[in-house]
Amino acid sequence: MSQLTVVLPFSAQPHFESTLRQFIDSPLVQKIVVVHNGKYQGAHAKCEGLLSGTLTAGKAINEIIAGTKTEALMVVTQSQELHLGQAALERFLAVAQSTGAGLVYSDYYEVKNDVRSEHPVIEYQFGSIRDGFDFGAMMLFSVKKVQEALKKYGAIPPVEFAGLYDLRLKVSVDFPVFHIQEYLFTKVEADLRKTGEKLFDYVDPRNRAVQEEMEKVATQHLKDVGVYLSPHFKPVPGNDGTFPVEASVIIPVRNRERTVADAVNSVLQQKLDVAYNVIVVDNHSTDGTTKILADLAAKNPAVKHLIPGRQDLAIGGCWNEAVLSDQCGRFAVQLDSDDLYSGPDTLQRVVDVFRSGDYAMVIGSYKLVDTNLKEIPPGLIDHREWTPENGRNNALRINGLGAPRAFRTSMLRQVLLPNVSYGEDYAVALRLSREYQIGRIYEPVYLCRRWEGNTDAALSIEKANRNDIYKDKVRTIEMLARQLMNQGK
Repeated sequence: MSQLTVVLPFSAQPHFESTLRQFIDSPLVQKIVVVHNGKYQGAHAKCEGLLSGTLTAGKAINEIIAGTKTEALMVVTQSQELHLGQAALERFLAVAQSTGAGLVYSDYYEVKNDVRSEHPVIEYQFGSIRDGFDFGAMMLFSVKKVQEALKKYGAIPPVEFAGLYDLRLKVSVDFPVFHIQEYLFTKVEADLRKTGEKLFDYVDPRNRAVQEEMEKVATQHLKDVGVYLSPHFKPVPGNDGTFPVEASVIIPVRNRERTVADAVNSVLQQKLDVAYNVIVVDNHSTDGTTKILADLAAKNPAVKHLIPGRQDLAIGGCWNEAVLSDQCGRFAVQLDSDDLYSGPDTLQRVVDVFRSGDYAMVIGSYKLVDTNLKEIPPGLIDHREWTPENGRNNALRINGLGAPRAFRTSMLRQVLLPNVSYGEDYAVALRLSREYQIGRIYEPVYLCRRWEGNTDAALSIEKANRNDIYKDKVRTIEMLARQLMNQGK
């Protein structure tokens, strides 16, 4: 008995026929649905065309599921050239049957510039709800479990971009999502950008319609798993003590002799109606950073140069050193050591938002610029998806929340940041937003400089995976905590 229906996006590139032929030749494949925009003219007996603007349209996916008579559905999500590994389809099916999984995916080989390398993907967990989770190019669904999930949680909604996202979230509620730690296919990669160049794709304003659909789907999923929070917030505790200044800018730094003076000087140029300072936590720099900061502190008493006694601090730990020090102001405001405030009014605007509402935290908006401060695509990152009504829910779907991040120091001292150098600010923002309202500034008040020295400029797949695993783990922790809160525990 044929066991598999394959969904394949059409491509006009020459490699499409060779990719298609591999599925045609497999005795496991009963039917191949070629999703196309009107240009597919194939005539093979196993193939049928499906006219749709995108593979991810809800209407197309509902139609495919309704017409599938096999036990499994393989969705090929990308149109790049693919080469199936030895007995790859057999392995996908066997693992799905052995584990009872609703969705199965695998590691793969990747060819870039004619060089083949391993591309491991990561384990799926409860907090892996971001729409950018990397399943590779092949996702195998159990048709029975898909049907059960859709019966329980509803059909795929009439979306254009979020249909596949909706499907895998619904399947994941009651059934395992299983990662085969084997390289079952090879993908010839067409996107040769470095990780730092891909980092902001999801917040490109040109993708706004996509983001709105993804948010609706993610919000429904949070309701399905008991994690959704309605827009009701605890009041921020009123008596937060006395502080030496109203605001402190926190700059953790290690070995940034090229940029740190610019960062500090952009703080010293701030015009604020109350006293402020800048606390630079110098994490045992080995280049000229320490001398630069010592000279700045000697010239300006508002510059507080801290060198931690500990040797085991990451960025989050450096933040905690500053926040717990008796030099920290009522509000602690972030600035990275290679970034700048966009003008002399940034601090004032942040403080004004704190004064205007009952906020535990304020998040601004930023522009991406190069080392010469020239704007680069996608330009303004304003995270307008953070709304008072749904921001803290949608925050679980996206990978970042904006900059600068500013905190009410008394509250940050209670929760502190995890002692890591990636996702530490995201983790504490999720934690605070669980109970308290977050204020927003949607105009640019910060310049994020992209250059070869950025820690995320060109990550290896292993490092990128570690980062993604960590943020998914942070989401898992937060989602479990919100579940318990909703259950009154």
